[in-house]
Amino acid sequence: MFSASQSSKAQFLDKARQAREERRELKERERAAVQVQALIRRFLCRCRLQREIRREVEDFFGTNESGSSKRSALSVFRIARKLLFVFNHKEDKERFEKLCRCILNSMDVENEPKVWYVSLALSKDLTLLWIKQIKDILWFCCEFLKQLKPDILQDSRLVNLHLTMLVTFTDTSTWKILRGKGETLRPAMNHICANIMGHLNQKGFYSVLQILLTNGLARSRPSLSKGSLTAIFSLALRPVVAAQFSDNLLRSFLIHIMSVPAIMTHLATLTPERLAVIESHDLFRKFILFLSREAQCRDVCVCLEGSHTLCLLGNLVYLGSLNDKVLEEETAHFVGVLIHMLSYCQKYVSQKKSNLTHWHPVLGWFSQTVDYGLNESMPLLTKQLQHLWGVHMIRILFSDVLSKKLLENQEIAQLPTQPVSPQNSLPMKNLFKRAFQKSASVRNILKPVGGKRVDSAEVQKVCSICVLYQTTLTTLTQIRLQILTGLTYLDDLLPKLWAFICELGPQGGLKLFLECLNNDTEESKRLLAMLMLFCDCSRHLITILDDIEVYEEQISFKLEELVTISSFLNSFVFKMIWDGIVENARGETLELFHSVHGWLMVLYERDCRRRFAPEDHWLRKDLKPSVLFQELDKDKKRAQLLLQYIPHVIPHKNRVLLFRNMVTKEKEKLGLVETSSASPHVTHITIRRSRMLEDGYEQLRQLSQNAMKGVIRVKFVNDLGVDEAGIDQDGVFKEFLEEIIKKVFDPALNLFKTTSGDERLYPSPTSYIHENYLQLFEFVGKMLGKAVYEGIVVDVPFASFFLSQLLGHHHSVFYSSVDELPSLDSEFYKNLTSIKRYDGDISDLGLTLSYDEDVMGQLVCHELVPGGKTIPVTNENKCSKTPWSRQIFSE
Repeated sequence: MFSASQSSKAQFLDKARQAREERRELKERERAAVQVQALIRRFLCRCRLQREIRREVEDFFGTNESGSSKRSALSVFRIARKLLFVFNHKEDKERFEKLCRCILNSMDVENEPKVWYVSLALSKDLTLLWIKQIKDILWFCCEFLKQLKPDILQDSRLVNLHLTMLVTFTDTSTWKILRGKGETLRPAMNHICANIMGHLNQKGFYSVLQILLTNGLARSRPSLSKGSLTAIFSLALRPVVAAQFSDNLLRSFLIHIMSVPAIMTHLATLTPERLAVIESHDLFRKFILFLSREAQCRDVCVCLEGSHTLCLLGNLVYLGSLNDKVLEEETAHFVGVLIHMLSYCQKYVSQKKSNLTHWHPVLGWFSQTVDYGLNESMPLLTKQLQHLWGVHMIRILFSDVLSKKLLENQEIAQLPTQPVSPQNSLPMKNLFKRAFQKSASVRNILKPVGGKRVDSAEVQKVCSICVLYQTTLTTLTQIRLQILTGLTYLDDLLPKLWAFICELGPQGGLKLFLECLNNDTEESKRLLAMLMLFCDCSRHLITILDDIEVYEEQISFKLEELVTISSFLNSFVFKMIWDGIVENARGETLELFHSVHGWLMVLYERDCRRRFAPEDHWLRKDLKPSVLFQELDKDKKRAQLLLQYIPHVIPHKNRVLLFRNMVTKEKEKLGLVETSSASPHVTHITIRRSRMLEDGYEQLRQLSQNAMKGVIRVKFVNDLGVDEAGIDQDGVFKEFLEEIIKKVFDPALNLFKTTSGDERLYPSPTSYIHENYLQLFEFVGKMLGKAVYEGIVVDVPFASFFLSQLLGHHHSVFYSSVDELPSLDSEFYKNLTSIKRYDGDISDLGLTLSYDEDVMGQLVCHELVPGGKTIPVTNENKCSKTPWSRQIFSE
């Protein structure tokens, strides 16, 4: 009984609960329906209101179009207020344009104060509303500018419209209301303009200008007109001037405006009067002084990152080339700023490709993200940077060095010189002509006289400048040769820099630099940077000079000076190796070694081709062969490095003994020497006299490396097929080796060819007629290696250029294939040098960048550059000789 009543009670409660839930859901659905209806009604009402307002705006601008300039300022203000209330960028673009044109037209009306839009600023009731409205309108102009593309004709017109709005209402100079009696209102109006500019700056005004400038200028041909560029730069400069060049606005100007690629070049081309404005405000000095503070410069570089930091650098360099007085007065700050910016970029320069690097046309492999949109402007940026190593700036920066006269103990013989071009650019047709002219004075050998205090202002200044150019060389890797060419353009810079180096310290710069090797101080690094710059530039200069210019005309350096320089370099490199500095060298120390060693080897190779140094000049007499042999026996790293980098310091006979000793030890290690307990493995081969080359090739080419180094016994078979009598105790093998080498180097076989004149050997260009010519060359290499290994002297006079390629010298950046060209074809070399020295217009000779060669009875045309047979030789391209001769060697 109780269970039945309890069950009915539970059912009753469930039904009541369900009824409550249904009523609650019903109320929620009704409430939701009301909210949806309200939203829809509000949306429809808003759309209706927007349509009505837009219709009213269109009616306002559509009626009496010809008399639109006569509309009252109050009516324009009211219709603008309505438009801004419903403003949408996409839908109201054309209406906004009409509003801007209407406002600008009102500002041009004469003697109609009620029409002037700006007159509302004088109304007490409307002043604040007008200021807010003009701020909104101008910011909408900025937002449109970010989206417009100046290279599109329609967009370029809109760019001019919005820029005109910004120019008009951020400065009071064009306001007609301030003429005459209204002049008293100018301070108040200027304050309003300052308020407007402050509002725009807070919203990101400079970012807008940067985007617009980049869209219009970061290309091969600028799409911004003169008027547009003038307006943009005026707008960018107004906040800075109004704030009296505050640090905050200078920073914004540098980050957003001065980092636009080649903007200074475009200003000089399109609107040079803007550069006069920059000079009148002394902006270049203010930029340099602002960036000379390390924290400020680092902040700017971090904000810009690598690519745009380089663009800022280019613009600063270009400004510096136009402001000689400021550059002379602020040299220290200018150099310091450039070093800091280049060092920032250098941190992200990589020597090789990786997953984290990107290719940059100037910096090479770069570990920061590269803005590829700037690639089109890279040629202009490079031209800006060229001013840094141009004649004009070098004369200013190195004035302390270039102004020095020759030492008292030097004879001076003045010779007539050509006047120096004041231009910063380096025209190719004059560049090599000046480089090959005779030096202005004949100098005696410079002794390490000493006398200049290292801590003097003069020495510190020159050191800083050398650090700048050395940092430039290591950072701008893709234009390194351009930089070196610019630095060697002045005939007297390197000799005078060498004289300056010789005067450093109490006992001369040569001793000072040797002492700096053991001092890891900032001062030592700066002094060594001077040495590195001198070595890199001198090496580049000697590389592009031919033998006549080095030995007879003695361009820049006398031969006696080269003797002194090479003696110092030899001692310097030896000390770096022998004192263990090179073993653990990293970074700057390793760069120093490569720089000094590279210059040393260029001089050594010159001396090997044609002697200028005295006998035994390159030897280190304080290095005893016994000591070196002991070091090598102990596997000391310094002895191995000495053999690797400067083996010429050891007499030749000792090097031969050392090599034979090394071979003997290797044979003992490989078990190739007969002992009382063991005999070496012997390889027996049978050679037919009539087919000596073929049999030798077939039987020896498959031998392993160790078997080739071991004992090889030869049995000859005569023409009748009978074994020749005799026991091979190395004599027969020597005969076989000599005969094989004689056959393979016979020009009749066409594996090798002889040069005209001295008949030196080099691989024949037509050796490919042999089916297995590459394997034959490999076989020849093994035979020569076996001869050297066994101490057998063979007469194989290789051409100098071929030896250089065997040694891998042609992979060096400073390898001069022109120097090797006489060893290939002396007549062709004479013809090239005569072209280089031709004073008239070379194009009159009708030459092209190609040459013809008789190959197996057919005349074959070789193009020295792609399409060379259609490219005439001119005064501009005749000195591009390195690519020519490299192509000749590759052919």
